This record gives sequence, C-alpha cells and structure tokens, in this order.
Amino acid sequence: MLGRHKRPGLLNVLRHRDLRLMMIAFTIATSGGWAYSVALAVYVFDQTGSAAWVGAATVARFVPSLLFSPYAGVVAERFERRALMVVLDLASVVLMVALTVWVLVEGPVLVAIGIGIILSLVITCYEPALAAITPQLVPEDDLAAANALRGVIDNLTVLIGPAIAAALLVLGSALPFMASAVAFLVSAFLVARMQIRSRPVDVTEGGSVGPVAQMLVGFKAIAGSLTAFVLVGYSVLASFVYGVDTVQFLVLSEEQLGTGASGYGYLLAGLGLGGILAAGVANRMASRTRLGPAIIIGMLLYCLPTTAFLVVDQSAIAVVLQALRGAGTMVVDILAMTALQRSLPKDVLGRVFGAFFSLVIGAIALGALVTPAVISAFGLDTSLVVAGVGLPALSLLGIPLLRRMDKANAEQAAAIQPRVAALGATTLFAAASRGTLERLASQVTELDVPEGQTVVAERNEADAAYVIVAGEAAVSARGEHPEERPLPGLGVGDHFGEIGLLRNIPRTATVRATTPLRLLRIDAEAFAESLTDAGPNPELLQVTRLRLGRTHPTMARQASADPA
Repeated sequence: MLGRHKRPGLLNVLRHRDLRLMMIAFTIATSGGWAYSVALAVYVFDQTGSAAWVGAATVARFVPSLLFSPYAGVVAERFERRALMVVLDLASVVLMVALTVWVLVEGPVLVAIGIGIILSLVITCYEPALAAITPQLVPEDDLAAANALRGVIDNLTVLIGPAIAAALLVLGSALPFMASAVAFLVSAFLVARMQIRSRPVDVTEGGSVGPVAQMLVGFKAIAGSLTAFVLVGYSVLASFVYGVDTVQFLVLSEEQLGTGASGYGYLLAGLGLGGILAAGVANRMASRTRLGPAIIIGMLLYCLPTTAFLVVDQSAIAVVLQALRGAGTMVVDILAMTALQRSLPKDVLGRVFGAFFSLVIGAIALGALVTPAVISAFGLDTSLVVAGVGLPALSLLGIPLLRRMDKANAEQAAAIQPRVAALGATTLFAAASRGTLERLASQVTELDVPEGQTVVAERNEADAAYVIVAGEAAVSARGEHPEERPLPGLGVGDHFGEIGLLRNIPRTATVRATTPLRLLRIDAEAFAESLTDAGPNPELLQVTRLRLGRTHPTMARQASADPA
C-alpha cells in the first residue's frame, strides 16, 4: 500500500456515498441557479426595456457577494457545514417561491432585484462550506479528483442551466423560478442524507475576537503558507483574465467574428468545454511534488491563444482556441483549490475559502472594469495583445516563487519520508494510501521518552496513539483481573494507545519505556481522520480484539459481536 500512486478517475470518486450525494445536489442546485439568473435578467429587461437595468441588476447582486464573501467563510466555520448547507438550500427555496409569486403578479423590478441580492448572499455562504467540507468526503488521494469533478460540473451547468431557462421561458416567465425552487429543494434533501458531520469552530476564540479579525484569519492563513500564497496568486491572476474575457470576447464576437450575442455564448461554451476535457489532466498533475511547471503551462495555455484572435475571424476556430484556454485555467484552479485543502489546517478552511473566493470575485470584477477602458482608449487589438502577451509575461515573473515553493515541498516530502515508512509498516495504517500517510506524517509529533518513564497509564483518558520507531517498552494491565499483570512487550514497529481511541474508552493498559524510546504521537483527531480515509482494516480489528482479550475479556467478546 505504501507505494500506491495511482490517481483515481473523475467518476471513480463517486464511489464515496457522501461525495456522490453532494455532487448530485451541487449539479442540480447550480443548474437551478443559472436558470434563475437568466430568467431574472429576462424579467428585468421585459419590465424595463433597458439593458442598463439588466446590468444594474447584475452589479447589485455581484457587489454584495464580493463584500460578504470573507464573512461567509466565518459562517461556514461557525456552524456544522452539512446542516448549514441544508438551511441555505431551504432559504433558496423560499426566495425562489417569492420570486415566482412576484413575477406572476408582475411586481416592481426593484423588489425582484432585492430578492436576487439576498439569494446571492445565501449562495456566497454555500461556496466556502462546500469547499471546506470536501476533504471530509473523500480520502486524501481522491481530493484532486473531487475538485476536478466539481470543475466539470461548474462548466456543465453553465450550459445546462441557461438551456433549461430558455426552454421554460417559452412556456411562462415564472416557470424557471419554480424549477429553481424545486432544484434547491432536491439539493436540500440530498445534502441532508449525507452522513458526514463537521465540527463547528469557536471563531470568536472565547469572545475575544471580533468579526473583522475573524475574517482576516483566512487571509492570514493563505499568506502564511508559501504553497497556498503562490497558487492562490496564480488563481487570482487567472480570474482577472476571465474578467477580461467577459468583456473582450463580447466585443470580439460583435466586431470581428460577426456572430453577435450568440457567438459570445459559443466562446464561453468553448471555454467550459476545454475545462471539462482537461479535468482528468489537472487531477493527475495535482499528485506531483513539483507544481510550478504545471502552473506556468496552465497560465500560458490560458493566455497565449488570445493573440490568435488578432487574425482569426471564423467562429469554429475561435471555439477551438477557447477550448485550449479553458484547459489551461482548469489546471490552475484545481491545483490551487487542492493545495488549500491539503496544506492548511482543517479548522480554518471555511475562512480560507471565504477569503479565496472574495479574491477571485474581486479579480473578475477588476478585469471586467478595466477592459472597457483599455478597448476604448487603445482598441480591441491592443487589448488582445495585453491579455495574450502581457499577462502571461506577468505570470513568468512568479517563476522564482514557484521554484521556492517546489523546493520547499520537496524538502518537506524528504523530511517526512521516514515517518511515512514507519506509519505504513504498522497494522494501524496497512490500508492507508500514500497520500493519507504523507498527510498523517506531517501531523504527527516525534517524542523522545527516557528509560523508566510511563508513556500511558491504565484508566487515564485516551488522547493519542503511538508508533515505536526506536527502543522497547514494557506493558502491564489490571483490566478485569484482581491485580496488575505483565503483558507482551513492544518494540520497533509496534503501536499502542489505539484501543482507547477506537472504542472511545479510557486506557486499557500501562506502557513504560524499558530503554530510551522514540515515538510518533498521533493525536485523536488525526488518527480518526486517517482511519476514515484508509477504510476498514480487518488486521487492525483482529489485533485490537486480541489485546482486549488479555485485559478486558468481556469487552473483547462485545467487540467480536459488534465489528464496528
């Protein structure tokens, strides 16, 4: 098991029940969200006859999301995430029903936009909760594949949602909102069936930290990790390019391709298609220690084809170029998402993704704001050159940071290799994948114990498990017997302390160092997460029952009757 490096296929990760439920719910809800967005724009235009009103409605929903996103991460930490997502889905149902009624009575546009603003804030809370709970839904080795699958769904729903809206709008202006309400309701039902639970975090730190400081935790965590800082920076740059695209390719479609609004839709669809096709590649790249080359290739692939639009005037070729660009941005985004989930503490992930999404939204907004000014002042061709040559040149300036990041990651991998080998050689983690062992090795504490010292004492609280990497230990226990008795000793490669964690009971034996010991200490939370990732291990259960049989025969018989 120790040398397993095979990366799972995108659809293979759906074997995990909770992830499967989450992805189905996400697909349905996101499609409903896109359908609602299209229908709201159509309603606003029908009621006002003004494209400016449509733009104002979009900005009115966009800006609150941008401002609220950092605190949305705090919300995702403060509450149990599965329950939070169910509540958010149900709130979306209520808002969609309200919009349905409002459209049926042809109520004022401002109220419809107001409902849209509230829904945007609800969705803003959902995003960091989903990103933060994903590492709990799959083992370490499946994490990149899960993110890539989500990227595929994101791109697919851009096509599915508007198509549903277009079909339903033919039958009635309120039908897309009704369909969206049903979509959010189904999503709530599916998420509620998930078995996983997250642990709420005291984001106030005992009431000593205010809202602003709570939000800053996510930004500080990103800035404090070289890998997170560098990859988030490139993802933000890619998001800026996307903001440029939203304006630049509308003008390109009108003035150069001559395909109008429909051509603009085809260009965006091409971008999404490329992302779908590249998801598997991004998944495989995420397993590498050296991510720098993949990031640079992804950025160049996203930006450089833009220069071809200086001469391309055929829509079919334009869509192919967009597919290449979509592949590039998928690689950058998946690597950034996965790095955040792997490298940062679990108890700040919600706030990290709140910060991350706020940076992404801000970058998209900035790109969309500056591009019209560039086109107006210098023309479309200059804008294409800046996006196709200037921005990739800017990405090359980050190569020294990428090299530092890769060097640091390689050094860390080398440093934890002895721990990985020691953990993988035990029955505790015989079923664990390489990724799980590496994550666990980075969490354990090396502990030196002098000869004669007690490491764990019978009947004390069980708060950690241990693996012996050097030295020997004596074991004794009273258990269900009238007096304390010696038990078989322990040496290099043996483990102890796991019974109390597995059965949620006090220590069942006393372990003392008979020689100087070097131990790997695995705290209770890391132990539980790793066993969840590794899955059932019959050999570990057998060892546990054997040890229990020596000290607590009654408990051992109960364990045999109840394998769980």
